[in-house]
Amino acid sequence: MSTETAPTPAETGDAEPFPDRFMDREEGWLRFNQRVLELAEDEDVPLLERARFLAIFSSNLDEFFMVRVAGLKRRLATGLSVPSASGHHPRALLERVSLFTHELVSRQTACFKESVAPALAQEGIGIVRWNELATGEREYLHGYFDRSVYPLVTPFAVDSAHPFPYISGRSLNLAVTVRDPGDDRRMFARVKVPASLPRFIELTEHGGGRYVPVEDIIAAHLPRLFEGMEVVEHHAFRVTRNADLEVDEDETDDLVQSLENELLRRRFGPLVRLEVEESISDAVLTILTNELGAEDEEIYRVPGPLNLSGLSQIADADRPDLSHQPMVPVEPRALTSGDLFAAVLEREILVHHPYESFATTTERFLALAATDPKVVAIKQTLYRTSGDSPIVESLIEAAREGKEVVVLVEVKARFDEQNNIQWARKLEEAGCHVVYGVIGLKTHCKLSMVIRQDDEGLLRRYCHIGTGNYNPSTARVYEDLGLFSAAADVGEDVSDLFNSLTGFSHGQRYRRLMVAPSGLRSGLLRHIDTEIANAEKGEPARIRIKVNSLVDEEIIDALYRASRSGVDVDLWVRGSCVLRPGVPGLSENIRVRSVLGRFLEHSRVFVFANGRRPQVWIGSADLMPRNLDRRVEALVRVADPEQCGRLVALMDLAMADSTSTWHMRPDGTWDRATHDEEGGRLGDLQEILRGDRHLRAVDA
Repeated sequence: MSTETAPTPAETGDAEPFPDRFMDREEGWLRFNQRVLELAEDEDVPLLERARFLAIFSSNLDEFFMVRVAGLKRRLATGLSVPSASGHHPRALLERVSLFTHELVSRQTACFKESVAPALAQEGIGIVRWNELATGEREYLHGYFDRSVYPLVTPFAVDSAHPFPYISGRSLNLAVTVRDPGDDRRMFARVKVPASLPRFIELTEHGGGRYVPVEDIIAAHLPRLFEGMEVVEHHAFRVTRNADLEVDEDETDDLVQSLENELLRRRFGPLVRLEVEESISDAVLTILTNELGAEDEEIYRVPGPLNLSGLSQIADADRPDLSHQPMVPVEPRALTSGDLFAAVLEREILVHHPYESFATTTERFLALAATDPKVVAIKQTLYRTSGDSPIVESLIEAAREGKEVVVLVEVKARFDEQNNIQWARKLEEAGCHVVYGVIGLKTHCKLSMVIRQDDEGLLRRYCHIGTGNYNPSTARVYEDLGLFSAAADVGEDVSDLFNSLTGFSHGQRYRRLMVAPSGLRSGLLRHIDTEIANAEKGEPARIRIKVNSLVDEEIIDALYRASRSGVDVDLWVRGSCVLRPGVPGLSENIRVRSVLGRFLEHSRVFVFANGRRPQVWIGSADLMPRNLDRRVEALVRVADPEQCGRLVALMDLAMADSTSTWHMRPDGTWDRATHDEEGGRLGDLQEILRGDRHLRAVDA
């Protein structure tokens, strides 16, 4: 596969008056996480969902440090410290990131301690520290410690015979100072909180609803771990490490084995953040800083408890009155007849998750294929899937039924590498043909193809092209789209793409797909240029795009050109966006909106006015260099006029002044619009979709 490129505006001189037209990706990502935090701060959001958003904020921040901050530090360490597109040197950018992150962590702490925790307590859900417990509760936890904690805990002394122990990434630890009564010597020790324990321990025998941080229970029993010594002080701390994997695919004969070796090394990556309790003494902090090699800007002092990602445990409490109403997905009307293959053969079907059931559409598609005697083969890509995936079980069953099953498992999917290796081996053991994609590229496209004989014995291809992973767990909370098609042109395209993934085919001509890295970038640029030409001729010209991230400079420059040519550009970006909207002379015709809520907006949609013949595409690709140049991605053109109209209506709803969204300013900050000028509350897009069948069921 080769990458086609076009001259950038910078090469043609178009962008020279705007040297600061790009913002930093890292800052854009932090502003996304700031929007997550604003949902936790919003008292109109159900209380347990606010706790969940605090947990998501923490998990997001962990990944940000493990990947983005680690990447900046690696650039400094390797001497590749050239300025970013925004003009910031990596060292200066790290300082900006540190300042902004410290500010966000302070806001998170205030939200938890001053708002969410007190509100939970009023509802009978208390997160209490050891010194707040009643005598009976402490007695219960003494027993819990003896039964469930003591056998797992190992204290590590630090002295001339015991070097400072390795602290694994994201582990919770106690830094302990003890005094020997015999000679009054003070010594340092580390106690790791076992990862197998829950983050919070519920006092179930005392009516439930009260939770104690697990480190408090261990801290209360430190005298048991250091018998004969006086425990002088103890403080919780946590380390985040570089978690990016580096595998040279050209230098290995066994990708899976090399990846497994690299996964073992991930635990030993360089430190990128040290979190400590605010009460930590200077002496203990000095020990940690020196032993771990932490710099000042890498240290985060937090009132505690650390690692609020554990709040997801409390957010799952069985309190319907404090959570969102249950989501009951519907089945597309086109599939209610029962014969899925006949329905897809009659008309392409577009499904919208989680508003429409993943189980009765995508899972069912593969489950039927596994047992249908007319099905002779299945081809499938898997990027991320869940531990109890019915899709994997269907593929295994199909292989056992004697069908030809080819599965492309992307073992390099970040943070899912070990799971995917396990699934790959399970599929191989069942008789599936498992491949790992193209050397040097991640396979991120979401494709499924079923080859089935019709009543005349002819082979027909039934395809599913999606925007999200084949993951039943995330499908309940991720917003995604999927197209089922038996059209010949789609089937030929998907067959050609699978051949390029499993063999040595270099086919680059597709009929209804745009595929990266061979032609997606050039295809999108071509569509943008068409809108520019139409605007200059006075014909209808408009661009609407929905993605998770917008950071690709070449695409952004093309959108700037479109804006200067009079094309209206509406961008719906969930996460990081480095484009500056509304800048006079550059982007005054560009609007950027963001929607965050109960469901994670995950679908990618591209709508081009194309005169009066709109072209609508959906697929797996975000507008990032890695997606356009270093991954196998696929967009499919939606051909049905009614389906196109409904997707256009979805895009318009997100951009409407009557819809509650975040509005991006030219300086990269975001304003949240929740009420109109008269004080009336704006519509929640996801709630509208739950109740509006026209928009929700895109094949009504």
